[in-house]
Amino acid sequence: MTEQKPAINMDDVDLGFAAEIMSYPGGENLRKCFACGTCTAGCPISEIDEEYNPRRIIREILFGLRDEVLQSPAIWYCLVCYRCYAHCPQNVNFPDLMRVLRYLAIKENYARPDIAERIQEIDKRLQILRHDLIKYDLTAAHESQSSKG
Repeated sequence: MTEQKPAINMDDVDLGFAAEIMSYPGGENLRKCFACGTCTAGCPISEIDEEYNPRRIIREILFGLRDEVLQSPAIWYCLVCYRCYAHCPQNVNFPDLMRVLRYLAIKENYARPDIAERIQEIDKRLQILRHDLIKYDLTAAHESQSSKG
């Protein structure tokens, strides 16, 4: 059973937050989100982290929860793979929203200035690891078939 979050404190709401996000490229369709959950259902991060929920992040933006969103580690988990955007019936560009949120988090000192570079380096290392593992697996499978033949 998931833990219930407390009600939204209106003192913590930034009524201009969603409009600010929408003013950046990629944010234009933010208010078109009708919370269908397609973004979350197709997200590779949601598959491995049940707490990661793109739909929830969009709701928090729309509710004006600036501090909660910008200090959340969740904005850094997105792979920016565009799978959610490709499936979104409303063309909400979630990966670009994440880019905007990351930019604002750094700009407003919610996150370390070097975090984006560090995550980019992690992504590069993971791609190298993925490439090498697939190459190894394919080579081993080919050698196994060759030895049988």
